[in-house]
Amino acid sequence: MHHIAIVGSGPSGLFCADALLRQRPDLKIDVFDRLPTPFGLVRFGVAPDHQGTKAVTRQFDRLFAGGNLRFLGHVQVGRDLPLADLRNHYDAVVLAVGAHADRPLGLPGEDLPGRYGSMAFVGWYNGHPDFRDLEPLLDRPGAAVIGMGNVAIDIVRVLGKTKAEMASSDLTAHATEAIAAANFTDLYILGRRGPVEASFTSTELAELGRLERVRPVVKKSDLPDVLPAGLDVNEARVKEKNLSILHEFADRTDDRPIKLHFLFNTSPEAIIGNGRVEGLKIKGGATLDVGTVISAIGYRTAADGDLPQSDAQGVIANTDGRIEPGLYVVGWAKRGPSGTIPTNRAEAKTVADLLLADYASDTAPPKEGSAALDAWLTGRGVHVMDWACWKRIEAAEIAAAVPGSPRAKLAAWDELRKHK
Repeated sequence: MHHIAIVGSGPSGLFCADALLRQRPDLKIDVFDRLPTPFGLVRFGVAPDHQGTKAVTRQFDRLFAGGNLRFLGHVQVGRDLPLADLRNHYDAVVLAVGAHADRPLGLPGEDLPGRYGSMAFVGWYNGHPDFRDLEPLLDRPGAAVIGMGNVAIDIVRVLGKTKAEMASSDLTAHATEAIAAANFTDLYILGRRGPVEASFTSTELAELGRLERVRPVVKKSDLPDVLPAGLDVNEARVKEKNLSILHEFADRTDDRPIKLHFLFNTSPEAIIGNGRVEGLKIKGGATLDVGTVISAIGYRTAADGDLPQSDAQGVIANTDGRIEPGLYVVGWAKRGPSGTIPTNRAEAKTVADLLLADYASDTAPPKEGSAALDAWLTGRGVHVMDWACWKRIEAAEIAAAVPGSPRAKLAAWDELRKHK
C-alpha cells in the first residue's frame, strides 16, 4: 500500500486527494496544514457573504469520513517538519501550499499605516489567525482598492454592505463591528486597464448594483459601445455582459450614502500621508481623499523553510505539476492565482493522474507512511491538531453563532489551540 502526503488542505489539495482515492481507494493519504483548521481558501479567501461557494466543504467532509484520509493540522511542513523528512516517510508528496504573499505595489508610501495587501485584509475579515490583530484603519470617509478582479470586488462589497446585509454571512465579529463603525462616503476601485480588460466576473459585478447604501458610479465616456474584434466567443460573452452592467451603473442617478467610483485606465503613483495614509495620488496629478488603501493586484507563493521557492512568476517551477520524481504541485502554487474553486478540480485530477502513472511501474517497496511519521512528530514534540480537534473548533463556532449566521469564527491562535 502506498502512502501519499499532501501539504495544504485547501481545495486544490483536497480535490487531488479525492482524485487519487477514486482511482486507488487502497491509498493512505495524510493531509498537512500549518493551521488547525482545514479548507484553506474556502475558509479564508471566499467572501463571507458567499456561503453557497463555501458549501464545497460538505464534499470534503465526506472525503475525510472515508477512512483513508487523515488531517494533520498545526504542522508546518518546511519548518516543524522538513520536506526532506516528509519525503523519507511517504512514497509521493504533493504541495498544495497556495499563494499567500501579496504582490508589492512598488509605490512610494506603500509602507504607511492604512495601506494593506488584500491577503492580509481579506484574512482579517475572514478570521485568519495570522491577521486577527491587523486592526485596519477605517476611520476616514474614503477608501481605495487597487485592482480590477473579483477580490477587489469582494472587498468593496464587504466594506459597502450594511450590518443587516451581512447578517447571514460568517464575517468575523471584530470585522463586523469595525466596518459598522466606519463612516464611508466614497469608495474607489481602480485599475490601469479599461473595462474590457477587467478580470471580474459578471455575477460579482452585478452584486454591487444591489447594495442598500452603495451607488456604483461609472463614467459613460469610459465605456466602449462595442467589444474589440478577435475575442474568444466565451470571453466575449462575459465582457459583453460586464459592459452591459457597467452601462446600467453609468445611467443610475439614485442617491445613496456611499458612492462607489470605478476608475478605469487609472494608474496609482504614490500613497501620501504624514504617519498614515491620507491620500492616493493617481496619474494626471489628482489625489483621492482616502485614509485606507488596499492593493488587490495578485499573489505569489511564499514557501517556508526547505520547501521549493517560487520563481519569477511567483509559482513553484514544475512540468505539468511534477517538480521532480516523487514531488508534485497543484493549485495556485503550480499555475498562479487564477480561476475559481472549481478550476482546481480538473487540474488536481490531471496531477493525480500523472502521479499514479509515475508509480504504475514502480517496483520499490512502499514506505512506512503515517506510522513512522507519527513517531517522528511525537519524538520532536510537534503537537498535531487532527480532524477531531477541527470538529471541536467547528462545534464551538456553530454554538456561538448569532441567529442567521452559520458560525462565529474563532480567529485568534490561542482560541483555536484550546481545542487541542
